[in-house]
Amino acid sequence: MKRPILIHPDPRLKKVCAEVPDLTDAMRTLADDMLETMYAAPGVGLAAPQIGVLDRLIVLDCAKEDEESPRPLVMFNPKIVSASDETNVYEEGCLSIPDQYAEVTRPKVVEVEWMNRDGNAERETFDGLWATCVQHEIDHLDGKLFIDYLKPLKRQMITRKMQKLKRERARG
Repeated sequence: MKRPILIHPDPRLKKVCAEVPDLTDAMRTLADDMLETMYAAPGVGLAAPQIGVLDRLIVLDCAKEDEESPRPLVMFNPKIVSASDETNVYEEGCLSIPDQYAEVTRPKVVEVEWMNRDGNAERETFDGLWATCVQHEIDHLDGKLFIDYLKPLKRQMITRKMQKLKRERARG
């Protein structure tokens, strides 16, 4: 089931999320709903707080090339265990901050541990867009948005645009 995506500013987007203590069918359903929501948006990643759920759950699929098969990943309690000193700059966007993009510098390579939808521990090294995306989504779980990396003036400008967008949507 597709879920509505929260738009910044929303206090739920600034909260630190709780660990998922154990996997339930409800949590697996939530992960499926998040993937459906992400693909429909369309986006390459989505974190639970973006749909108003304050649990440590992210989904991503950065397979964007035409010849690439989709590779949906569901990560419960993801944690970055190591990051490269080398950095990458990507123009990031966010489904909670529609149509706004900015360059963000992050580690180029990260190693991440998480629990998959079957409750098994996984560990993988991500590079390029995958590394940027997984870091962006884990930031959401810690109440951090990509605009928090920007200079205050640019961040305020984007926030004002989002406030205006929310007012316009509320009016219908």
